[in-house]
Amino acid sequence: MPLRTPLSRRGFCTCCAVVATAFATNRGWLKPDEAYAESRNIVDTIRDAAATMPLQVHKLRGNVTVLEGSGGNIAVLTGDDGKLFVDAGITPTRPRILEAVNSLSRDPIKHLINTHWHFDHTDGNQWLNEEGAAILAHENTHKHLLTAQRVEDWDYNFPSPPLAAVPTEVFASEKRLSLNRSTLDLKHYSPAHTDSDISVRFAEADILHCGDTYWNGFYPFIDYSTGGNIDGMIRATEQNIAATSGETIVIPGHNMPGQASAVSNKDELIGYRDMLVSIREKVTTLKRSGRSLDETIAAKPTEQFDAKWGQFLITPALFTRLVYEGV
Repeated sequence: MPLRTPLSRRGFCTCCAVVATAFATNRGWLKPDEAYAESRNIVDTIRDAAATMPLQVHKLRGNVTVLEGSGGNIAVLTGDDGKLFVDAGITPTRPRILEAVNSLSRDPIKHLINTHWHFDHTDGNQWLNEEGAAILAHENTHKHLLTAQRVEDWDYNFPSPPLAAVPTEVFASEKRLSLNRSTLDLKHYSPAHTDSDISVRFAEADILHCGDTYWNGFYPFIDYSTGGNIDGMIRATEQNIAATSGETIVIPGHNMPGQASAVSNKDELIGYRDMLVSIREKVTTLKRSGRSLDETIAAKPTEQFDAKWGQFLITPALFTRLVYEGV
C-alpha cells in the first residue's frame, strides 16, 4: 500500500497537542487528520475541550494522588504543610480540580512544581498561585515562562504570562524538599522532551513523576523547538529506570486514554527505553546510508513496535520523522 503524503511537521505537532491533552468530542477521540482539520487555533481548542473533559482521580500511597484529564498528569501531595501540586494542568479544569483535591483533604494549596514549561502543564499556574501556591521549577522553565514564546510546531505565539504564573523559585540541577512528612527529590534531565524537564521523586512513598520524558502506551512527542531531542529522551529514560525498583510507582506525563491506570512501573519503562533505542538505531542506519526522509519512512523502521506503540495519536511515519530529525 502506498504511503499517504505525511503531514507537515507543524501539522503533526498540532495533532499531537490536540489528542495528547485528551481532546474529545461526542463522536469520540479524533484521529490525527481530523484533529488537524478542526484545530484552527490549537491552544484555544485544547483549553475549550478541557473545560468539559472528565477528571479521573487515582489515589496512590503516601498521601499522593494523581489527577488525570487536565493536560498532563497532575500529582497532589496532601498534609499539614499544605497541598503540593506537581504540574498545573489547563485552567478551565479549575472547578473540577478544586472539587477533587478538596475531597482528599481540607489542607490549603501551598506549593506547585512544574515538570517543564509546556502550557498543558503550566496553564493553571496563575490560578494555583492565586489560591496560595508558591511555584518552583527548573531555571529553563522560568526562562520560557518569563517571556513570550513562539512554538512553530503549533503555529502559536504564547504571550508573556502574568507574573503570578511565573515560578518564583528555580534550581539548576537538583533540589530536595521536605514537606508533609515526605522527602521530594527534584532532578533536571539533560535536554529530552524539552530543555526544561525535571523528575520529581516522592522518596518515602517510592513514587517517581517523570513528566513528559515518559509517554506510556504510545510514541512520544519531542519538542525540538525548545531543545528536545531523541538522544535526550533515551538518556532521560535510562535515568528514570535507574531511579526505580520493582516496587516504584511511575507517573508518566501522559498515558493512553482508556488505560486501567494512569500510573506505570519499571518493567514498562524498560520496554519504553528498548523501543526508543531500537528505533533510533534503525533510523540512524538508514539516514547514514543516504536514505531520504521519505525513503526512511517507507523502510518502516518502527514496524516491530507499531502494534503496541503506534496505535494512537503519533503514527509510525510521524514518529520516524521526529527521530530522523534528531539523528
